[in-house]
Amino acid sequence: MANTFSQIYIQIVFAVKRRQNLMQKEWRDELHKYICGIVNGKEQKVYAIGGVEDHIHILVSIKPQIAISDLVRDIKANSSKWINENGFVRGRFEWQVGFGVFSYSKSQLDNVIKYINNQEQHHKKQTFKAEYLELLEKFEIEFDEKYLFEWLDEGCNNNTQLNHNSPFYSEKLTSEPI
Repeated sequence: MANTFSQIYIQIVFAVKRRQNLMQKEWRDELHKYICGIVNGKEQKVYAIGGVEDHIHILVSIKPQIAISDLVRDIKANSSKWINENGFVRGRFEWQVGFGVFSYSKSQLDNVIKYINNQEQHHKKQTFKAEYLELLEKFEIEFDEKYLFEWLDEGCNNNTQLNHNSPFYSEKLTSEPI
């Protein structure tokens, strides 16, 4: 698009259906590379990709000609097909319906990249549920609990305690880690 200029950085977060621990370390790097190829094929740029067995984080810059929901749909559809075709899991692999998307300024990118690259260490201390709820709170995103991801080990309710010492928690948006 002529005369259209943008700088849009977003973190996309989504989970394996029923939050099953299916993305094994042995092939997770291959999956990340495949997803990078999907994003690059859509003429967008990946800055970081990471996650653990049950969910994934992707930091991308996007151009205004693509809808975020279209990009996520293509990532999920093509990557789940690839996982199934390669026989990485018994049965059928699926991503859970829905996703979270969170925007950042250029000055926050280094911290977000470090956080995404350190997912395995982070999740030794905090559950995905707590992490995701803190993102929603930090970005002041209103949500109905019935539309959150299915939580494998616990129901989502108002009694979930947020870790105010987590890198996600902040009274205000700052350039601190996501």
